Amino acid sequence: MPDLNNKVALVTGGSRGIGAAIALSLAGNGADVAITYASAPEKARDVVAAIKGLGRRALAIQADNLDAAAVEAAVGQAHVDLGGLDILVNSAGVFSVDTIDTATLEEYDRVMSIHVRASFVASKAAAALMGNGGRIIFIGSNLGEKVPFPGLSIYSTSKFALVGLTKALARDLGPRDITVNIVQPGSTDTDMNPADGEHADAQRALMAIPRFGNASDIAGLVTFLAGEEGRFVTGSSLTIDGGANS
Repeated sequence: MPDLNNKVALVTGGSRGIGAAIALSLAGNGADVAITYASAPEKARDVVAAIKGLGRRALAIQADNLDAAAVEAAVGQAHVDLGGLDILVNSAGVFSVDTIDTATLEEYDRVMSIHVRASFVASKAAAALMGNGGRIIFIGSNLGEKVPFPGLSIYSTSKFALVGLTKALARDLGPRDITVNIVQPGSTDTDMNPADGEHADAQRALMAIPRFGNASDIAGLVTFLAGEEGRFVTGSSLTIDGGANS
């Protein structure tokens, strides 16, 4: 596995689900890790305790992705409190279901702010603090590559936008040897989309491997990209969805 000793990471939305699994995987491979959370401080404390149990330094910062100033401040706090910043994982996210006839501008603004604006803000702040060879990783969705059913007019738009941001930042930051990639999970067993949920069977029917992934599956790919082994991968969209988009 990648050696992330002496690396510092910030994972937005790291208190639960895929974000928490990423934070723990990075720590398990040697990184000190800060996480942000919007609510549920008890879950954030649990993740911090688990990271410290692995012998790494950890920090939880309350920062709602709807608040751009808070997101920018969180990047700065992670850098100061942990003594650097090498890895940024933009993981915070929400799910939204609306067809174009029911979608509202308010919901569009909310989802785009959480997924796209906050990721832009965090990445800009992190890039200003990172040394050469840093890593910026977005957590997108396989629904940002292919839209298999209706109701995703807002959600998929936001995730497609992250693909464009990934490719553009890879060009901007490539001269500094900073890689920028997007990991696009498919159906993953979390509290947001449980494997025994109401719509789970319909999702499995789309997949070549008809089962939900685990958050640790996604975390493993992110950890690879964060390590030295991922140094020549940039501007890439890596879909991990059990073949749903194949």
